Amino acid sequence: MERAARPGGPTIAELGESAVLARILPRLAPGDATLLGAGDDAAVVAAADGRFVVTTDMLVHGPDFRLAWSTPFELGWKAAATNLTDVAAMGARPTGLVVAVAAPPATPVAVLEEFADGLREGLAALAPGAGVVGGDLSASSVLTIAVTAFGDLEGRAPVLRSGARVGDVVAHAGARGAAARGLALLFAEGTDAAGEPDAARAREVRARHPELVRAQVAPEPPVAAGVVAAVAGATSMLDVSDGLARDARRIAEASGVGIDFHASALGPDLRVALAGAEDHGLLATFEAGARVPEPFEVVGRVVDAPGQVLVDGERAGSDGWDPYAGWDGRSG
Repeated sequence: MERAARPGGPTIAELGESAVLARILPRLAPGDATLLGAGDDAAVVAAADGRFVVTTDMLVHGPDFRLAWSTPFELGWKAAATNLTDVAAMGARPTGLVVAVAAPPATPVAVLEEFADGLREGLAALAPGAGVVGGDLSASSVLTIAVTAFGDLEGRAPVLRSGARVGDVVAHAGARGAAARGLALLFAEGTDAAGEPDAARAREVRARHPELVRAQVAPEPPVAAGVVAAVAGATSMLDVSDGLARDARRIAEASGVGIDFHASALGPDLRVALAGAEDHGLLATFEAGARVPEPFEVVGRVVDAPGQVLVDGERAGSDGWDPYAGWDGRSG
């Protein structure tokens, strides 16, 4: 999965927008639901039952990623993954992405080519049949990636955060805390003496902890599990991007219930499991007695404690990812 940009080559400024796009677009697949892809002012994507799910997300150099730690290929993969799980959390099948990139003019075109490859491969692995159907390219002093994702409900009702009911079981699919552990390693060992992200030291961290670093820079969330949960009758669901406790509180508040986690189901490091962010797993609730489908695992129950998150009946904190509270101003 890991690829590095080719050294040298022309920059974005040297080639210009049209020539850069001409090198990027052929690297991307349009997707099965695309009726009209990139090339006109807008794409046309099929929505079989007249409705579609839409979501958007941004990745900004500094608060969201560090170029010293991530390859352009990994950025493309992560840009796809973070948006696909939001579509999946509604119980929809991802159909297409629109991707906008603002990059410094001195950026080598090879960086955007590798980014496009990451997008394509991320879609192929996580949401086969979905494709990139359009986007935009602009200049900026900071590399910024904005992705809008679309999904097809295929005739089903969307799965909302507000549907959990007292007595439901709580289940989770995906990693719990791996991305946070990888990020902690990069901050602790992938920086120089001044605390700035350092590419050489990050490579050493990768060599020692490849799976944890990959969980942070190129996560592999269970996107297909969103449709599986919807078909199985999930009463509520969301993408766990900001930490299990913080995101569980969102279900609790939206549904007017409490989420009580079983400590024994969360692994040996309870704090990392609850507060670790960016795994992009799926948290869902199912009616008591219903079959909980794979790859979901039961991790708790829904209780009568409106807006509260508990662990074995005791109130839990709500630590997790917040881009304003969590960024130290460095970029790297």
